[in-house]
Amino acid sequence: MNVESYFIKLFSNHSRHIGDDGALVGKNVYSSDVFCENVHFKRGWMTLKQIAYKSMLINISDAVAMNAKPQYALLGIAIPSSYSLHELRELHAGFQEAACEYGVEIIGGDTVSNKKLDISITIISHTDRPLLRSGLKKGDLLAYTGEVGKSARDLRYLLSGGKVHSASKFVRFGLRSKFIADAVRSLSCGMDISDGLGSDLERLHSLNRVGFRFKKRLDKKLFCSGEEYEMLVGFSPRHRKKILRLAAKNRTPIHIFATAARRKYKNCCKAHHFK
Repeated sequence: MNVESYFIKLFSNHSRHIGDDGALVGKNVYSSDVFCENVHFKRGWMTLKQIAYKSMLINISDAVAMNAKPQYALLGIAIPSSYSLHELRELHAGFQEAACEYGVEIIGGDTVSNKKLDISITIISHTDRPLLRSGLKKGDLLAYTGEVGKSARDLRYLLSGGKVHSASKFVRFGLRSKFIADAVRSLSCGMDISDGLGSDLERLHSLNRVGFRFKKRLDKKLFCSGEEYEMLVGFSPRHRKKILRLAAKNRTPIHIFATAARRKYKNCCKAHHFK
């Protein structure tokens, strides 16, 4: 049983806003994620500035995935009481760098003392043309941006006691906001790849009641790599040339790897959050 999906479904029975990267209410999108020490990262893997930057970007990614302009952030943070003033300034610098990069104002939140560092961020965004996970139809093409698989590779290095470069995708990544804004009118669905391509395809399968005909067998290490924060999109074959042109314009590598079809789909990847 997928514990995460089961728990979310309990709430989705009472709200029509649950099911996308964020909750679309009117023209506003509300999204929230937690980033916890010893779950998503270990303290020795990154600097505090890198941890704060990544936690903010993870949340902004949900807004980008829905073609929403992030505007405000609420920051909830549990901080070890042993942290020095220098360490607090380092956290602040990471949050502010990511927020300023995407035009986000941190307007409030809450702080508590804890034995480890846990971060929860809520992003409030605005959109005139939301991109949803629903809308994928039989015959639509499926594609992902960038390169996937590197995040899981670097995580394996870290878990084995190794170190990764500061430019590693596990530490710092970019978002595809300009490409999504340009392409949204030609996309039938979209979401960010946070739990791995295989697991996120399962969400599209459940929501749209379609399976997938793959162009070639995908490597499991690529298929199951989480925390990529690339985009998974669907679009009609008639928009193929336009999507490729817009991707090239925005210097966004894009890979068409499957076609939506009336067939079953079974996710071969293990859940990341609950074993």
